[in-house]
Amino acid sequence: MKFLVKVLVPCRLALQVQLRATKTIPTYSLCVSSNLPYVNTRTMAQRSITSFFKVTPSKQVAKEEISDKDNGIVNGDDSSSSPDNTKISKRPRLESSDSDSSPKKKQQSTPDGKVKKKVKRQRIESSGSEAEASSENDHSPAGTAPATSPLPKKPQIKVEKSSPKTYQSPKSKKKKPLTEPNGIKKSPSPKKIKKENSTEDTIHESTVKEEKGDVLELSSPEQLVPEAEYDPSKARYHPVRDACWARGRPVPYLALARTLELVEATSARLKIIDTLANYLRSVIALTPEDLLASVYMCLNQLAPAYEGLELGVAETYLMKAVAGSTGRTLAQVRAGVAREGDLGRVAEAARAAQRTMFPAPPLTLRGVFAALQDIARTTGQASMNKKISKIQTLYVACRHSEARYLIRSLEGKLRIGLAEQSVLQALAVATVLTPPGPDGVTELDASKNMSPEQFKARVESQALSIKSAYCQCPHYGRLLAALLRHGASALADHVRLQPGIPLKPMLAHPSKNVSHIFDRFEDEQFTCEWKYDGERAQIHVPAGADGAAPDLQGAAYPDILRRLPALLKESVTSCVLDCEAVAYDTEKKQILPFQVLSTRKRKEAREEDIRVQVCVFVFDLLYLNGEPTVQRPLLERRALLREHFRETPGEWQFATSRDCTTVDEVQQFMEEAVKNSCEGLMVKALSGEQARYDIARRSHNWLKLKKDYLDGVGDTLDLVVIGAYLGRGKRAGVFGGFLLACRDPDSEQYQALCKLGTGFSDDQLRDLTAELRPLQLAAPRAYYSAGAAPDVWLDAAAVWEVRAADLSLSPAHRAAIGRVAPDKGISLRFPRFVRVRPDKRPEQATTAAQVADMYLAQDQVKNSAASLAHYDEFY
Repeated sequence: MKFLVKVLVPCRLALQVQLRATKTIPTYSLCVSSNLPYVNTRTMAQRSITSFFKVTPSKQVAKEEISDKDNGIVNGDDSSSSPDNTKISKRPRLESSDSDSSPKKKQQSTPDGKVKKKVKRQRIESSGSEAEASSENDHSPAGTAPATSPLPKKPQIKVEKSSPKTYQSPKSKKKKPLTEPNGIKKSPSPKKIKKENSTEDTIHESTVKEEKGDVLELSSPEQLVPEAEYDPSKARYHPVRDACWARGRPVPYLALARTLELVEATSARLKIIDTLANYLRSVIALTPEDLLASVYMCLNQLAPAYEGLELGVAETYLMKAVAGSTGRTLAQVRAGVAREGDLGRVAEAARAAQRTMFPAPPLTLRGVFAALQDIARTTGQASMNKKISKIQTLYVACRHSEARYLIRSLEGKLRIGLAEQSVLQALAVATVLTPPGPDGVTELDASKNMSPEQFKARVESQALSIKSAYCQCPHYGRLLAALLRHGASALADHVRLQPGIPLKPMLAHPSKNVSHIFDRFEDEQFTCEWKYDGERAQIHVPAGADGAAPDLQGAAYPDILRRLPALLKESVTSCVLDCEAVAYDTEKKQILPFQVLSTRKRKEAREEDIRVQVCVFVFDLLYLNGEPTVQRPLLERRALLREHFRETPGEWQFATSRDCTTVDEVQQFMEEAVKNSCEGLMVKALSGEQARYDIARRSHNWLKLKKDYLDGVGDTLDLVVIGAYLGRGKRAGVFGGFLLACRDPDSEQYQALCKLGTGFSDDQLRDLTAELRPLQLAAPRAYYSAGAAPDVWLDAAAVWEVRAADLSLSPAHRAAIGRVAPDKGISLRFPRFVRVRPDKRPEQATTAAQVADMYLAQDQVKNSAASLAHYDEFY
């Protein structure tokens, strides 16, 4: 039997075995479309109006006389101004000065002429300021004049009562339509204003279809919110009235940039979720086809994670693109980055200082998303030059903060404190407030009929449905399509686990000792399995067979795939297996350390070149013959696994397990695991609802007990190297110590946790120094949080496993700051290097929340500090 193979990478290792060449994942095509333009109106400066009409006490009487005469002119038959007067109304001060200096005008100057001139100037200025005064009245209480205008009410009333078509001055018979200066439309009458206010008060009771002639079908650019002023963080946000684009039009990229800018400006998680939810509401109501691109861009992704489509353009190439587009030198851009610590902000400032004769069309979200996908897929000869050219095309079209987030997206790091769980929560809030359905959006604000308690419960229920569906099928294309068509309540029926789309595995919480296991599983049935020291793997076998030749391009384990038929019995048509790939000595029949496995080639490996053999230990069954099994208890899943699959010693084996009931049995089984080169034990609930497979969760229904836990903290930590210290003495010439950090997904920061200098041999230090020197930085990244600076800053790329005696509060380190103490972080006491983790990315490092959990789990802390709630969280 032959198999079609595709590599999947949601965890340490994921393998997909396809028996059919056809793909079921839909393809999304995005077209670039120019955005609806808008017009900025201009009004007369307020200072020029108020300075002209400011009345001093000494001139009050004269002004009243002038006003009476002016009324006669305004109410007369000839009430339209001449073209000359129209010209004067645009620049009254300049024209007045010119006329005073004219000899001809001086000869005609008489007391009566002065009065007429003042009357004419007042009339013209009154006409020119009418739009501005009316605009201010829109924001003033009804029946009151704006505080900034001392213009008497009587002349204003008479001007508005003049003929709506034409009026003439005594000097001219020519007629001209009555319009405001600079083409400004007249403000609505009090009656019209009242009607609009009434509409605004009842807007939340209207449906999208009811508002078709009002705010949904915005066709005039003047009715749209200016893109630069778009604010989804405002209170009582309206998804249509407060949007900056019309229904059916592409979402402007500036709308997303403004949203990200507001998210970056706040650290309050609830405010972040509300801001993003309001933006998503507008997308759902006006342009639902852009929802997928919106979610991906917020997450800084271009496709499902297992497809491996990533940008990550090197910072040097981005600097060249910015420099080449703005007329700066590369040295100037480098200096700006060293000063700011953020290439995105440097690019934004450089673009703002640049002026172009022919501005590029505004960027649309779908256009930027498609361009970024194109850049990521560009390969081959001269591919980098092609990428830089495409980047420059996008960059020169950026406005305002667009450049900042475009460059950060290209770097692969938005750094705005927006975690994936927050995006899913915002999606839940958005769909509760503006629920989609088979007929589209039928209600803009569904919360008006709910109490605060009902709204909160609805959001939590919907969030759980969305997160659970995404865990089973981590493919936003399928998730969002089902969400828009069927709603969140029906996601479980339309988005399900299926072979070919890898899912995030269930993880375990650490346990320090055997007694803790019995405290957790008191009066419950549990089983213990050996914890193997290898790479977590998923094997996907879709249904069907067509004899297609295997496609091994990119496969790291071709030897596993070749012998896969030996594992499957005839009863298996499709399956998903959870397992561990371990280095194995086939002659001595024993497990080898993880360091041996890490020497295997990880990309495009050929079986004839493989020197390290692998045995796969299967311990769970997630899908069998068309049906997910994750909701079944482990006891049933284990029985199905052994019924439908067969073992081959040294190639395919079931995880060694034992159902223990006493402390002595657990301790004895632990000793056997350690003797057979395993890390320790995995302890799992065996029956009941707690024995289900919780996808993408770190659950207390699984506990891990390592041999290292028994005399130290409850777990080793996977930390990111962000700095180094120069060696001294016998370590001169190499790095002698390192600054390590944990990851805080909420703030997207790497927070310094400890200084590490023990556990290395001299050879290891030489090798590690050679590996880390290319990662040196001139300045720390903007997303590093550290108390004291090391000798050398390093780019966050290397992940190391570290063991420690315990954890303590520290004012010098920033890890988990604010989670346990408001002004102190957490640090490791007596940290020791264990090994390099080449199988882990910095995004998979130990989190700040896990560090806080480990600190509070210590016996010396339990009795003196409040413990964090023990819940099974998504990760």
